[in-house]
Amino acid sequence: MDVLRAQPPLFAAHGSPMLALEGGAWGARLTALAAGLRLIRGVVVCSAHWETPEGFRITTGARPRTLHDFGGFPEELYGLQYPAPGDPALAARVQDLLAGAGEAVRPDPDRGLDHGAWVPLRYLLPEAQVPVVQLSLPRPRDPRRLWTAGQALAPLREEGILVLGSGGLVHNLGRLDWSGASNPQPWAEAFEGWLLERLTSDRPETAMDWADAPGAAESVPSTEHLDPLWLALGAGRGAAVQTVFKGWELGSLSLRCLAFG
Repeated sequence: MDVLRAQPPLFAAHGSPMLALEGGAWGARLTALAAGLRLIRGVVVCSAHWETPEGFRITTGARPRTLHDFGGFPEELYGLQYPAPGDPALAARVQDLLAGAGEAVRPDPDRGLDHGAWVPLRYLLPEAQVPVVQLSLPRPRDPRRLWTAGQALAPLREEGILVLGSGGLVHNLGRLDWSGASNPQPWAEAFEGWLLERLTSDRPETAMDWADAPGAAESVPSTEHLDPLWLALGAGRGAAVQTVFKGWELGSLSLRCLAFG
């Protein structure tokens, strides 16, 4: 594969759902990034907010609903829609590729797009005209399972398909700093720095051994927001990792977004 010509996989932090309304510099950077990519013919997105037991699942509906899977936010947020079409043929292609890696993927014709999917896509592809399918996070899982799955999906990059992981390198809702400061907590900064050092090394897969890193326990109280990273990393197949946006919300939500290649 010519990684220089292939569609680069992305990892987008999606932070608070309020980013859908107040995207600011984060949203502007995602819009500019997508505008500079080769033609995106479809999206396979894996979000922190869809976990399924006993293996992967994938959306197969022609018109996936916009899921407002959160509570306690302004009414305006619940009125937002992201009416991108689905793509049953792309979903079938994903199933075939993952079957080659030993992963059975169950179709889900009723599942919509959760906010982990549509909030970043609202800025990456604001016209909502590019077909989108969402791949779940299986339970149980580990980084290497997701990395292997990402490697299996790498051929999609030559077909103009964007592989998108959506979560956060640091995501701890229990340690939010409500003072309004945008600076990270020291443990959050230490963990993100450790990850980036390894992701940008000549062996980025060593980042998968993150559990003993400084600040890991506080930064990753549960793995669902970090795990989409490994799928994107695998799809990159060793391509250089670049930061395309860096920032923080409330001290413990990293907004760092990465491109692989």
